[in-house]
Amino acid sequence: MLTALSIANIVLIERLDLDFEAGLGVLTGETGAGKSILLDALGLALGMRADSALVRQGTDKAQVTASFTPPSHGSPLAALLAENEIALDAGEPLLIRRTLKADGGSRAFLNDQPCSAALLREVGTWLVEIHGQHDDRGLLAPAGHRALLDTYARADTGAVARAHAAWRTAEERLAAAKAAISEATRDREWIEHCVAELRTLNPQLGEEAELAEARAAMQKGERIAGDLGAIMEAFDGSAGGPALLRGAARRLDRLAGDHPLLAEALAGLDRAIIEADEAEQALHSAARAMEYDPERLEATETRLFELRAMARKHGVQPDALAEYTGELAARLDAIEGGTLGLAKLEAAVAETAAAYTHAATALSGLRSKAAVRLDAAVAGELVPLKLDAARFQTLVERLPAERWGPDGMDRVEYLIATNPGAPFAPLAKIASGGELSRFILALKVALAEEGGADTIIFDEIDRGVGGAVASAIGERLARLAKGNGEGAGKQLLAVTHSPQVAAKGAAHFVIAKSSEGTVTRTSVHALDDAGRREEIARMLSGTEVTEEARAQAERLLESV
Repeated sequence: MLTALSIANIVLIERLDLDFEAGLGVLTGETGAGKSILLDALGLALGMRADSALVRQGTDKAQVTASFTPPSHGSPLAALLAENEIALDAGEPLLIRRTLKADGGSRAFLNDQPCSAALLREVGTWLVEIHGQHDDRGLLAPAGHRALLDTYARADTGAVARAHAAWRTAEERLAAAKAAISEATRDREWIEHCVAELRTLNPQLGEEAELAEARAAMQKGERIAGDLGAIMEAFDGSAGGPALLRGAARRLDRLAGDHPLLAEALAGLDRAIIEADEAEQALHSAARAMEYDPERLEATETRLFELRAMARKHGVQPDALAEYTGELAARLDAIEGGTLGLAKLEAAVAETAAAYTHAATALSGLRSKAAVRLDAAVAGELVPLKLDAARFQTLVERLPAERWGPDGMDRVEYLIATNPGAPFAPLAKIASGGELSRFILALKVALAEEGGADTIIFDEIDRGVGGAVASAIGERLARLAKGNGEGAGKQLLAVTHSPQVAAKGAAHFVIAKSSEGTVTRTSVHALDDAGRREEIARMLSGTEVTEEARAQAERLLESV
């Protein structure tokens, strides 16, 4: 419940501090006095869009602070605050503060802890419900009727939305799998041919490099075969270099002891013999490796060119052919095993569809039961509003399956019939201007009675009516504030131009505008009994308050 509201530098309001209590509070004032400014300021505190035009001219910052009774332990609001780490001290009020700079910047606080405007809006939906003079279009448009009924029914639509999302996800996976299998099946003959061709070729990792290296060696061997043969002849036979070195070493070995230098020379010959032997072995190895064999060269080139041609055909590197063969084989396996995979995905679709249908059917049942209660509640409001012959109906209609969605399987629309025997039709198409206002009021009151917020604001919902109808409106608002004996009632704030409604208030605030030179201010004051009588008399008579108007105001106040 709203307990206090402080406003600073909002449009024409320089400074304002108001205290509120339970029950019906009415706000009156002459046209243009600034009643809408008060609601705009409260809306700012509840997370509405921060418009820099709200900042009072000549100031750089505006601020609104709203105080509410603390939420009960375990309530959805308490859980929301805890989830966002907003501390709540036992017995202390919940404070909402919003500041707005002239340059457009704004900041929001919950219990002096910074928060986002989005969180403020979410918190605000649990604290205050506003039925403004401009929200009739929302009540007339069928697009919003389902959400209103769900709120009235206190239905948890989240379970249906989650079930619908799971169903759609399962369907998307099944469709993707079918598309993949369909594509693979279309290419099946080509894939089978490629796999057979690749398996026949049997490419190996690193094979292309080995073949290229062998081919290059054989090509070089062909070119240097003559030179290599001549070089090897210098190593062969008794006249070859190594044989001559060994003979010299044997003779020198007999003389080495005669002089140190001879010994040194012998050691050099030994090393030369070793190096010559190693060179000879290397020459023989090179000759074998580079041996030119036309048939072997042709076979090597044929294999190398086949690998490279196959790689170009499939757009991969030769070393990737082995892995690519496995990928194509896997696609064949997927085609073969696709039926089993599809069966599992189809089972998942059926399971999630059944879960959605179950949740949506349960929600539909809640809506149907709530529709009956809402129809009875609205019907109870029509008689005192002088709409005795009118009838109201909440239509809950099952949609075709292709139109089921995250909000369920129902279309909801509010219908009325203004005369006995007349068919039901949409609200906007039947009611006259005066009837429409009363129908909307009846619907608003019925919806508000089951609303979650403890504070409800009605902004000029009595416009266009007067006399007994206005009195009935005031009585209904007062009863709604007091409760029906089963509940604790609600805090209602009504902005009104009707003296009959104003007289029903437990508290009365008057909104006035004054000017001093070029400075215009809006102020709000709580009225005592004498002040209330004078204000209601003004509402009855206009600019000049007559004694007759005062007497009539007294009678209105005595009838409460």
